[in-house]
Amino acid sequence: MEPVKVGGDLPLHEQVAAELRRDIANGDVRPGQRLPPARDMAAVLGVHTNTVLRALRMLRDDGVLEFRRGRGITVAGTPERGIVTAKAAELLHLARRLGVAREDLISLIEGLP
Repeated sequence: MEPVKVGGDLPLHEQVAAELRRDIANGDVRPGQRLPPARDMAAVLGVHTNTVLRALRMLRDDGVLEFRRGRGITVAGTPERGIVTAKAAELLHLARRLGVAREDLISLIEGLP
């Protein structure tokens, strides 16, 4: 991780998230690996701890990271897999909202080419 450059086009927390995505994509941080505490990452990156926490939550919501009580934050998978996981969760949520059973949704997906 390198210090984040303030003044980029993206909000600071998105710059931090992008830096973490790069580290995962480059293999510097691997699936299953535990991340250091947010306070330590903030010191390395030169940003406030809340900025790092916001970035971590964003990556969790994208399915890239997992938060586990007592185990810290671990890498769930590559950013690409995280995006697919997040989209699958969105699809499941939509299906539930529309009254489509999980099993029916699975059948629909399996029937796709």
